[in-house]
Amino acid sequence: MTDLIPVESLGERILVIRNQKVMLDHDLAKLYGVPTKRLNEQVKRNIKRFPTDFIFSLTSEEKEKVVAICDHLKNLKYSPTLPYAFTEHGAVMAATILNTEIAINVSVQVVRAFIRFREYAITHADLARKVNAMEKNYDAKFKVVFDALRQLMTPSSTTKRKIGF
Repeated sequence: MTDLIPVESLGERILVIRNQKVMLDHDLAKLYGVPTKRLNEQVKRNIKRFPTDFIFSLTSEEKEKVVAICDHLKNLKYSPTLPYAFTEHGAVMAATILNTEIAINVSVQVVRAFIRFREYAITHADLARKVNAMEKNYDAKFKVVFDALRQLMTPSSTTKRKIGF
């Protein structure tokens, strides 16, 4: 099977909310080729398949933060409903209740994106531990080197330049 969607672009849709890696209903519906309303209808019809560790509804404050951070979700700002957040298991369960060919194929890619995200987090934590261990073994002369390494490991907060004047 060929990749329908690059895992990297799926990774951009994975958010960390309440210390959980999730995808919003809007993004999942788009990936699965159905309207968000249809996805949410199916979830409500099959609510027993979605325990709280599979899905949760965002609060108003969480919705505002997500809309502010994610440009592709700007239309959610005007939606009266609060979006659902699906964990990895919830995303797979959503594919099973939709039972469309696209949903089945894309669910495999969604799982791969979550796995890749998890592997990145583990690698990053492991690298931080190694730098800390190395710092303990060397004297203060190398403090600048270790500070530079930590700075490189910290995600940069990129600010968008305004276009125009």
